[in-house]
Amino acid sequence: MNPRKKLNQVRMRRARKTKAKIFGTAAMPRLAVYRSNRSIAVQLIDDRAGRTLISASSKTLPKSPEKKTKSTAAFSVGELAGKKALEKGITKVVFDRRSYKFHGRVKNIAEGAKKSGLVI
Repeated sequence: MNPRKKLNQVRMRRARKTKAKIFGTAAMPRLAVYRSNRSIAVQLIDDRAGRTLISASSKTLPKSPEKKTKSTAAFSVGELAGKKALEKGITKVVFDRRSYKFHGRVKNIAEGAKKSGLVI
């Protein structure tokens, strides 16, 4: 089997398994992660109403003089999303990693959100 095709099948299976167990509400929204090669983004989604409550991205982070790595940017995005959620009165979220492994940048988002005060 083509290695790329096999990898896509593994990712799709992992995404199906995580999505089957996760559902966000207004009181406890889903924190969905999107990761690309250059940036990382999160959204807090109310699945019942079908709308995004909060979004944060590494592109919207304030510019700093020192160069950030992708991992530190992911941690900052998690903190930013956590701060925005607390301002709206959201304290608990369900973490949706989609087809990504809970490792590296995805893990840093969760740690940043926890540090800002969100309960995952």
